[in-house]
Amino acid sequence: MTINIAVIGECMIELSIKDKITTRGFGGDTLNTSVYLSRLFTDNQAAIYYVTGLGVDPFSQEMLNQWQKENIKTNLIQQMDNKMPGLYAIVTDSHGERSFYYWRNDAAAKFWLQTEQTQQICETITKFDYIYLSGISVAILDEYSIDKLIELLETFKANGGKVIFDNNYRPRLWRSQEYAQNVYSKILSYTDIAFLTQEDEYLLWGNDNYEDSIVRSRKLGVNEIIIKRGSESCIVATTNDRVEVPANIIAKQKIVDTTAAGDSFSAGYLSIRLLGGSIKAAIKQGHDLAATVIQYRGAIIPCEAMSNLISI
Repeated sequence: MTINIAVIGECMIELSIKDKITTRGFGGDTLNTSVYLSRLFTDNQAAIYYVTGLGVDPFSQEMLNQWQKENIKTNLIQQMDNKMPGLYAIVTDSHGERSFYYWRNDAAAKFWLQTEQTQQICETITKFDYIYLSGISVAILDEYSIDKLIELLETFKANGGKVIFDNNYRPRLWRSQEYAQNVYSKILSYTDIAFLTQEDEYLLWGNDNYEDSIVRSRKLGVNEIIIKRGSESCIVATTNDRVEVPANIIAKQKIVDTTAAGDSFSAGYLSIRLLGGSIKAAIKQGHDLAATVIQYRGAIIPCEAMSNLISI
């Protein structure tokens, strides 16, 4: 039977500026994961539904067209007459250092839980098998919408669904660290599978020991905790098991762009794990995909570059 996965988040218009040349694209952490999940699963294995808000402008339509080409289901996406996608710019200086600038305060994705369609969309999602969301998916929302999202997770869990959460913590999106900790704790209390990047854990909780992250997540009820550590080994802790797999070794000169390394790892891991594969095989798939992605420029690599990555 096909697995239905609702991926909640935001995709933004991306302007990349280098040597006075500007290129336009689209970017978003959960969108990146959606694309790679859609590519790794066959149609009869899983259906990936992206859940967000967009406008009725040409940029929103272009996003929809691209996602549909990637076989991502878009019928749970709301298009709002008076809103548009957010925008961010990446400025690369002469030393290769990147700076990011954001315009997202009135982005459509912030309001997907505040429209006339919200109730129907949430009712549809509660019948799904999995919800995937990130810290950014939550951080862009106001307090009212965060409460609505937590209500959705509560109902979803009561119906037997499983929640997957990637910690992706961005301090500038939260009104305070204490408030973020409170919201994260609530989200994690409904989470079955948690992807925790160690750097984000340090920023949010102030500890750089992954054992503390595992203990805290377990106390909140998380059954499967994936500690993502970049070029270091990945550690997965479950109630009964602990697995560690070294990251792939990639020559420094081959690394082009680390954008979406973590997003793609999550997709690779889930493409094995959600079909019943072992934790070790799932980590390896995550490492293999992330190692491939960082050898290309941009978050989404050509599909043909993934020909050696096959879901079970």
